[in-house]
Amino acid sequence: MHLGHGNQSFTTEFVFRPFSSVPTTQQLLFVLFLLLYLTIIISNTSILWVVCTDHTLLSPMYFFLGSLSGLELCYTTVVVPQMLVSVWDVHTTIPVASCGAQMFFFMALGGADCFLLSVMAYDRYVAIRHPLRYALIMTRQLCWRLVVASLFLGGLLSLELTTLVFALPFCSRQINHFLCDVPPVLRLACGDTHLHQTVLFSVGVAVLAIPFLLICLSYALITAAVLHIRSAEGRRRAFHTCSSHLTVVLLQYGCCGLVYLRPKANSTEDKDRQIALIYTFVTPLLNPLIYSLRNKDVKEALSRAVRRALTSQPQ
Repeated sequence: MHLGHGNQSFTTEFVFRPFSSVPTTQQLLFVLFLLLYLTIIISNTSILWVVCTDHTLLSPMYFFLGSLSGLELCYTTVVVPQMLVSVWDVHTTIPVASCGAQMFFFMALGGADCFLLSVMAYDRYVAIRHPLRYALIMTRQLCWRLVVASLFLGGLLSLELTTLVFALPFCSRQINHFLCDVPPVLRLACGDTHLHQTVLFSVGVAVLAIPFLLICLSYALITAAVLHIRSAEGRRRAFHTCSSHLTVVLLQYGCCGLVYLRPKANSTEDKDRQIALIYTFVTPLLNPLIYSLRNKDVKEALSRAVRRALTSQPQ
């Protein structure tokens, strides 16, 4: 549906570009994306559940891990259900208002995710650099404040960017993507978008570059502290604790940086869509797997939770 306005035509709804025009391929993609989504939901819910219910996982590290899983649940749920609908029926449209809401929550939760990863790096720094004062510094009150601050900053930057983007008129209705992300939606605008591109880059620096530099600084200080540990076993355990987080950081910031911090001349719609599949499916799927498979306490807590669930079943 379009509304005439002068010599231009402004759309009131969008349609996502299909992954394939072959019905069999569409069905296979639907099943694949649905299975990945269910796996993300189950794995992140499991992490969140054991962190909230197991009394042995009370340290700030596990509080942040549970918060990260909660963010991943919301983050994928904002994108994937609409994506599944559009894969199943390529003619499905999304109203402009719904597209704006998806963009806001996608950017807000994604930004909060990046800020939280930097908070987790700071937590590891305090744990290794000041082990005797760790519990006094990283109090539960401070942990909650850091999580809320991550959500607030992500929401604030997302609101500014989303409001700016949807103040534009749109002359085309097909988004060459599977979600209402900022770069593909901006390509549909009628007017000049240089200001919007500048704001997008600035938000990308605030959400990606600055937290990543803080993470690098934290790990430089962590490395210096670990090298002063005399026992080889102590150094191995310290590096092992940080390696899971560092793996997630490199995957998350690397993929997002390629989309939001890459020069516009070097970006293509197809590449952006392929990269977006990684931080929409792969990163939320790997986060709980990396932490659960590499963390002895989490694996033991999951085992206890499964045993409790099985023994509580009626005979």
